[in-house]
Amino acid sequence: MDRYSLFLIAIALSLDAFGVALSIGLNPEIKNRNKLIFSISFGFFQFLFSLIGSLSGYYFVNCIGSLPEVIGGVIIAIVGVIMINDGMEHKEQCILFSPKMYIILGASVSIDALVVGFTALGTRKSYSLIFGYTMVIGTVTLIMSALAFVIAKHLKKLSIVARFADYIGGIILILFGIKMMFLG
Repeated sequence: MDRYSLFLIAIALSLDAFGVALSIGLNPEIKNRNKLIFSISFGFFQFLFSLIGSLSGYYFVNCIGSLPEVIGGVIIAIVGVIMINDGMEHKEQCILFSPKMYIILGASVSIDALVVGFTALGTRKSYSLIFGYTMVIGTVTLIMSALAFVIAKHLKKLSIVARFADYIGGIILILFGIKMMFLG
């Protein structure tokens, strides 16, 4: 696989994390520490899941099918509902910033990396190549997530976005989850 193809795959895989990070970044209570942890979580799980998929090979693709997208979509849609609920109840502490949510969201945006690992990377014979490719995927995801948080920071300066941030973020996550479930 050439570098251009690898970079395109990494960008495509990171778009889920980008969308979720953008939605979370609209939350008025988010701190830089939360942004950093989410970015690291998204990048780490993209790396880990694509590595696991690569090492498992393409054998499992027929067994799994579209299940990863459905599972990831359901989880992301549920988080969207939680965000909207938090906005309606004006909770003091946002559930998004709990340690388990870093893991849940990191894993849910990375499930498709398993399939990419099975298919695009699973035929590689060299462990060092597989490790290098998956490191690129994780790094690109981390960078794209950080970029999404920067964009969200600027979007929050718009008064309408700041006022309805939880609702906007929640609706985006629900739509994103539905898209993942039905369109892959």
